[in-house]
Amino acid sequence: MAGSGCLYLVATPIGNLEDITLRALSVLSGVDRIAAEDTRVARKLLDRHAIDKPLVSCHAHSAGPRLVALADAMAAGERLAFVSDAGTPGISDPGHELVRLSLERGVAIVPIPGASALTTLLSVADVPAERFVFEGFLPREGKARRRLLRTMTEEARPTVFFEGPHRLDDTLADLLALWGDRRVVLGRELTKLHEEVFRGRLSEAIHRFAADPPRGEVTLLVAGATGGPEVPSPPEATTHRPGRRERNRR
Repeated sequence: MAGSGCLYLVATPIGNLEDITLRALSVLSGVDRIAAEDTRVARKLLDRHAIDKPLVSCHAHSAGPRLVALADAMAAGERLAFVSDAGTPGISDPGHELVRLSLERGVAIVPIPGASALTTLLSVADVPAERFVFEGFLPREGKARRRLLRTMTEEARPTVFFEGPHRLDDTLADLLALWGDRRVVLGRELTKLHEEVFRGRLSEAIHRFAADPPRGEVTLLVAGATGGPEVPSPPEATTHRPGRRERNRR
């Protein structure tokens, strides 16, 4: 029936493919099509859970006509699920423009919550999480990144960033130079076999990850300015790696 279409924003696993909700699987099984940031990544998830649905590419650089066509299809009655590569669509991931076009056409939008690298790291950071700042990905260009970080030097709340593996060393160096040697919690490969949570100082993190660079995106929590809530200071830098019984199986 025209006008009965819907856009489902489906959160997907951030690593371990078993970290998906029953509701998400039900929605992905029941929609007409699935729009994905990367259809190859989405296909792995769908194959893992024996879901066979048409896939269409929809990423941050998708042309306007494709997004308009998807929104028009939903306005005409199609039920569409949108998934990013990992986590919740629209949170430092594509999705905003499709949501905007859908709202303009009166399409119902339904969030399907799930795994999140942000909350996963906060839960093990040993820092009060009632208040924090989330900045997502910092600018790629060094000058723009440093300019933004300078505006935040007095922020008393812990700040959480996402960062790519090839920019981590530059970001850590900029944070140390502009914010001082603050306490930091860094998570990489979260929920995966080689999950690691590092706790220490920025200077220690620089040394640690210069010797063993991460292969994927990392989530980084940095303590607030002096006088604000900070990550408790350990006696020395610590790293947690899951033991055999803790390791997630794909």
